[in-house]
Amino acid sequence: MPAIPQNAPPPASADTPQKAYGSALSLLASLFFMWGFITVINNTLLPHLRSVFVLDYTRTTLIESVWFIAYFVASIPSAKLIARIGYQKAIVVGLLGMAVGAAMMVPAAMLTSYGLVLTALFVIASGITLLQVAANPYVAVIGPPETGSARLNLVQAFNSLGTTLAPLFAGYLILGRSKSGTAGTDVVLTQAERYADAQSVILPYVLVTIALVLLAVVMGRVKLPAIGQATQRSSREERKTLSLWSHRNLVFGVPAIFIYLIAEIGVANLFINFVSQPNIANITHEEASRYLAILWGGMMVGRFLGSVLMRRFAAEHVLAAFSIGAFGVMLITTFVDGPLAMWSLIAVGFFHSIMFPTIFTLGIKGLGPLTEEGSGLLIMAIAGGALVIVQGWLADTFGLQTSFLLTAACEIYVLFYALWGSKATNALPDQSAE
Repeated sequence: MPAIPQNAPPPASADTPQKAYGSALSLLASLFFMWGFITVINNTLLPHLRSVFVLDYTRTTLIESVWFIAYFVASIPSAKLIARIGYQKAIVVGLLGMAVGAAMMVPAAMLTSYGLVLTALFVIASGITLLQVAANPYVAVIGPPETGSARLNLVQAFNSLGTTLAPLFAGYLILGRSKSGTAGTDVVLTQAERYADAQSVILPYVLVTIALVLLAVVMGRVKLPAIGQATQRSSREERKTLSLWSHRNLVFGVPAIFIYLIAEIGVANLFINFVSQPNIANITHEEASRYLAILWGGMMVGRFLGSVLMRRFAAEHVLAAFSIGAFGVMLITTFVDGPLAMWSLIAVGFFHSIMFPTIFTLGIKGLGPLTEEGSGLLIMAIAGGALVIVQGWLADTFGLQTSFLLTAACEIYVLFYALWGSKATNALPDQSAE
């Protein structure tokens, strides 16, 4: 993948690097917050759209699959754009692209168009992809390599703050103002009610559009320190002697990200429908959205805790412990009814918390001048979330509760990666930001 050019402002002087990097991380935390917030609005939106468009679980999860297909399609073009205009301008472009997609939800609601909804979500996700390609490796390499996992978990905690607040925001402004959100499980709407419910997404997406434009203006005016040597792609001659595929931690890390995203997105997308069922919690979709906020809140707590733990224990050991916990609670979710099944599904948010940032930093460990190229592959692997449609098919075929066995299987691969796949081979010298 193309290298990110070093055309940003000069790095901070030697006596103030921590201050400069701390300010940069604070600004980037706002980006992590925003894309987490928008992503989880989808989780609240899905049961709403399921009623508005009269969708089965397969077509409901197709909405989220389109979102994650954007990661696969837009990742390489995003890297090329960053190479051409620089990472800071690319961040602004990404935010404005997200704003365009959010604005498209207004005509989608007015026309009650399933196809236009899919298009709008694809545009939003493409903008988020551009932010991810720039921001994740930036955070991972801007400080000492040995604290990369702790640092990325810390900033990702603000992503989780966004995911925690989003269900409350969308639950109030979308589900709380719609017939499908305040009625019982799988309510059948009349044509007039479907149209009225569709309009409830207009206000929240107008607010999101305004927030994104304002954030783009702020990011366009600030100065960020340059990314150091860790993200510079090696020269053509040097590249001939180096291979990404000789690094076991990357080779097994790409499918680890891919598989983990299937688990995370499957849980988030089907949570409201699952806990609303009579044999689980028997609550409305609006009430269920509040419990979804607790799930994402657990992820935020887990990332803050993980950031602390990884300063004392090896990141791969912490990852192994969390994957075992996730496997255990998913078995409870699958085989137990009642409130216990709901709370066990909520608990998986805590155990999922550190998985993406930790797998990411373990995956790029020891890549040296190949860091940027390897991180690009890991970002592309986020497309694994598109396979949530498989869980939708399992839910339609074998039952919603049984479909969570797929999530449990994903946790087993994460455990394998933590115990063996993450061990670096042919490690190159670590290089942190200048």
